Amino acid sequence: MLTIPIEQKKYSIEDFAKILSERVKTKLTPQVISAINKSNKLFNDLLNEGVKIYGVNTGFGKLSQISINSKDQKQLQLNLIKSHAAGIGKPIDVGLVRTIMLLKLLTYAKGASGVRRAVADKIIQFINHDIIPIIPRQGSVGASGDLAPMAHMALALIGEGDVHFQDRIVPSMLALKEVGIEPLSLYPKEGLSLINGTQVSTAFAIKALNIAQGLLRTADVIGALSVEASLSSRKVFKKSIHQLKEHKGQREVAQNIWKLLNKSEIVQSHNNCERVQDPYSMRCIPHIHGASRDAVSYAKLIVEREINSVSDNPLIMSDGSVYSSGHFHAESVAQAMDILAIAMSEIGAISERRINYFMKGIESAIPPFVVSEPGLESGCMIVHVTAAALASENKTLAHPASVDSISTSAGQEDIVSMAPWSGRKVLRILENVANILAAELLVASRATILFHKQLSPGIGTKPVLDLVKKNIKINLGDHPYGKDVEILSNLIRNNRIINAVNKYMKLT
Repeated sequence: MLTIPIEQKKYSIEDFAKILSERVKTKLTPQVISAINKSNKLFNDLLNEGVKIYGVNTGFGKLSQISINSKDQKQLQLNLIKSHAAGIGKPIDVGLVRTIMLLKLLTYAKGASGVRRAVADKIIQFINHDIIPIIPRQGSVGASGDLAPMAHMALALIGEGDVHFQDRIVPSMLALKEVGIEPLSLYPKEGLSLINGTQVSTAFAIKALNIAQGLLRTADVIGALSVEASLSSRKVFKKSIHQLKEHKGQREVAQNIWKLLNKSEIVQSHNNCERVQDPYSMRCIPHIHGASRDAVSYAKLIVEREINSVSDNPLIMSDGSVYSSGHFHAESVAQAMDILAIAMSEIGAISERRINYFMKGIESAIPPFVVSEPGLESGCMIVHVTAAALASENKTLAHPASVDSISTSAGQEDIVSMAPWSGRKVLRILENVANILAAELLVASRATILFHKQLSPGIGTKPVLDLVKKNIKINLGDHPYGKDVEILSNLIRNNRIINAVNKYMKLT
């Protein structure tokens, strides 16, 4: 089992790939333990000196002007967790909750939270015993931390609420008893620290970016297959042409398409055809896929900055001062996910347009709807309609969440990020994009296998066609195509398309 140590180093979204899909273990390094202990001592010194600290010896939000005496400060933290555990909806998936807990540990590792080491150790015990809190997915506006969902995580730590444990959902206290560990007792600030953070928003972003990066490379492969099958030109992907543009993503995509179609007899068969230009969905693949690549790269940069930042409140500074800032606000994550939503919606949009190009038939080579007997068979007609429906859904889902603030906490939290919704809806967009690409893969594969059977495909497209033929039957007449799309979509989600190509060439 993989162990991910909590260190004072820079983490990337790729560092979370395993924790999103499988059980892991974690531990604190000595440097991190020292930072947590030092921060806790500074906090206790401030508290003993009678310094006013938000949410420790004051109320919360609009109630922050009310002082809390020392005998009630532990109860204040307990009340906070219970009252804020107000989320609803289906549970966030297990891999994401593991990621949320790991992100909380990374904030504590910076030594600015003031909590005891016992808080970090309790989170580690949950991760290492695979006791995963049940966190409802709805209820956060991504502002004063992801309050409601993080409160459900904290609820499990104190032995209340439910957890996922050994393939069942059980009360937290029952799981703790089974593994022989005690629930967490909250000390001053610790309840507040557990919920004041962007960890839920950032976890959604990490998952979305990991998926998006795979879909971008897969889209190049499937796009190349469509270029080949539709008898479109390879020449427009030459390196010299795209060196005239300064966009990194565009150059990468053009290089990928050029390599994928190398030695294609299908391409060579129409080198001297009379077609002057191909539709934008074919010849502008580098420009559109490339723009999306660059946007995703920017979103990745922003999210990785958040991963490696302190997201907590109040902040205990190394000089012994305390500040109540806004490091729990997830605006940066929200905007990054809105950018990702737009970028990946465009990947689905151009894929749907490439499918549409096949529907009217291509010259004398490919009949309408990619069928052997037009009229008698409908072929891929409704495969395209399904792709069109998903592409249209994405247009609505791509509306930015970050511009749609709403005032909460009696006006104290008067502008919010909506980052959790931005992250949740981009995951829906990515699911749709995978299915649209699967529909394109089906259509382009049928066109090649049924109507270019005498010609060899490119070095990069041949292994994809071989993989498709192993998983679905292309030479059938009309049949329920939905199952084919589902099978191909699973190949895409599991990076099987990319892995097949990478055996023969390395894609950028």
